[in-house]
Amino acid sequence: MGTRRGPALAALATAQFLVVLSVSSVNVALPELRAGLGLDATALSWVVTAYVLGFGAPLLAAGRLADLYGRRRLFALGLAGFAVASLAAGLAEGPTHLLAARAAQGLGAALLAPAALALALGLFPPGGGGRALGVWGAASGAGGAAGVLLGGLLTGPFGWQSIFLVTAGLAVPPLVAAFRLLPADRRALALPADRPGTGQPTGDPRTAARPGTDRAGDRRALDWPGAVAVTAGLVAVTYALSAGGTRGWGSPVVLGSAVVGLVALAWFVRRQRSGPAPLVPPRLLATGSTTPANVAMTLLGAVWVGLFYFLPLYQQQVLGQTPLTAALGQLPLAAMIVVGSTAAPRLPARAAVTGALAAIALGLAWLSRAPVAGTFVADLLGPTLLLGAGIGVAFTGLTGLATRDASPADAATAGGLVNTTRQVGGALGLALMTTIAQASTSGLPEGPHTLAAGHAAAFLTGAVLATVASLTVAITTRRTR
Repeated sequence: MGTRRGPALAALATAQFLVVLSVSSVNVALPELRAGLGLDATALSWVVTAYVLGFGAPLLAAGRLADLYGRRRLFALGLAGFAVASLAAGLAEGPTHLLAARAAQGLGAALLAPAALALALGLFPPGGGGRALGVWGAASGAGGAAGVLLGGLLTGPFGWQSIFLVTAGLAVPPLVAAFRLLPADRRALALPADRPGTGQPTGDPRTAARPGTDRAGDRRALDWPGAVAVTAGLVAVTYALSAGGTRGWGSPVVLGSAVVGLVALAWFVRRQRSGPAPLVPPRLLATGSTTPANVAMTLLGAVWVGLFYFLPLYQQQVLGQTPLTAALGQLPLAAMIVVGSTAAPRLPARAAVTGALAAIALGLAWLSRAPVAGTFVADLLGPTLLLGAGIGVAFTGLTGLATRDASPADAATAGGLVNTTRQVGGALGLALMTTIAQASTSGLPEGPHTLAAGHAAAFLTGAVLATVASLTVAITTRRTR
């Protein structure tokens, strides 16, 4: 595998690149989408949320499926589905069609992402995955940069549909490469059995369950009821958060969605503790820095998605920039994400992540002060450079903290969990920030000043979330570093 390690890692990183590109490219086209499809603010946010939630909600099941049925198999299936859904989005003729295609696009990304990360880490010997994580973070940053530029270049002359059609075409080369470069799926490694009621492995290889085998002997055990519960719960809670600002928090639909979602999530948590084949094995959450890193990743996901949603809107709706000008203005931000991601593996994880999250909070607070008549150099360049470096270091560092202590047999599950927390955090965070932005400008006359005030409120909310994430890492990972 040694001579093929580089090309194989490149194919996997390309898939991660496309997953991120599918968020950033659409963000630049949001004003065009709003005008072309007649979307209100809530519906517009669901163009992003449908993808992020479609990605995040099934990730736990996807990670487990990759451990049970084969990582290359799930990677190829997910990438093929992603390509087909991207094509469907490009051919969409109305909001319902587009949102359904975006959700399917997210589902394809969910199937491929945890398998891809596990495959990438598996290309290196134990303890040597730092290079893979650096490439992973750099691919994410490059995907953000390329998506912004692609959206700016294509939206104006060719329309928003072209973004999805080009993405579909870009998914074909890594799909072909998957069968030529990636190792064939083999019988997976043994999963350690947990001591009853503790979530701790017994350490006795005789009690270890083979992947695809629960302790009752079912060779293809997967907690399907739990998967349905967590997916339904996340969708319901996210809808309640996003719809509360427009329908009213006392609306029966909003309250009903919130109650159903919270009950489903509570039942899911209980089932993970006592079920025979949990999506998130208790032993994984009891391992090292896995839990605090995932909590912080949830908050980082909220900040990340919120930033890339509101920043292009500020640039185009308040500053009056064209999609291409807005895209070029975000390239320094994306470039610094690549720089931070590349540097992160060489930094002490806990200190670097804590400082990076604090830098993100400072950058968002700085960005919230951008005026209506702002300029790129005076008001955007400084905070976006700070944000880019912070996001790059934090994303790569938290991914490493969340996966470094997982056993090889749980690698895809750990990758699925950290991807889940980031994407679900993004969906919930965007719903929260959109609601706060709308509430802070309720009753004000339409115009650039009102839009700027709403964006400022969203950025300040993100600054608070990043501060909480920084404190979480500083306090809770102290004894696990």
